[in-house]
Amino acid sequence: MNLVHTAYVPEGDGPFPTILAIHGFGASAHDLLGLAPYLRGGEALMVCPQGSVGVGLPDRPGVVVGWAWFPLASGRPPEASELGRATRELEAFVDQAFERYPVDRRKVLLIGFSQGGVMAYDLFLRQPERFAGLAALSSWLPTELAAQASPSEAHKNLPVLVMHGSEDPMIPVERAQESRDALLSYGVSLTYRELGMGHEISPDALRTLVEWIEQKVFGLIQLA
Repeated sequence: MNLVHTAYVPEGDGPFPTILAIHGFGASAHDLLGLAPYLRGGEALMVCPQGSVGVGLPDRPGVVVGWAWFPLASGRPPEASELGRATRELEAFVDQAFERYPVDRRKVLLIGFSQGGVMAYDLFLRQPERFAGLAALSSWLPTELAAQASPSEAHKNLPVLVMHGSEDPMIPVERAQESRDALLSYGVSLTYRELGMGHEISPDALRTLVEWIEQKVFGLIQLA
């Protein structure tokens, strides 16, 4: 496959409800995999791709300490060429993952944290027919992306969770509020939550995510 990735595959033959979890700036394919046992009681397949842009240390050239989807520039939107490259890589990965793993293609949820949420927004808004829902955690929807993806019938009533920390020091909560407002024009079934946390997935945030998935995306199941 074209991107490094990790995966959690439940016991059984499948096909399985599937979660595509996209990490944030400076993390890796392992960053969100630990959520798998908690989401849908561990009964969902989770696939976690890794961005191809190395994040290094300013004083140690060549040392990669994490990965990103596109370079970040403070106060500026993503470069269109870099975002386009990342989009093509991720789209190709999704196609390959659908072929390689026992994915129930009617039940694919996107989860994106921080910069990964930008990538998840991009996939979801441009190809809503491929996904059963979207959870954007501690992230933002760039106006440039929204401008490129017009509302369609396929967006209507799809469940979307926007969750953000009111004390986030990296991405101000106002960016999440702007994202919420931009999503309204798509007619999605929107759930918006602000929690008293920083740039993280706190225990309260995890509980909110678990409940939202069960109630809005994959339906209720019997948890052990």
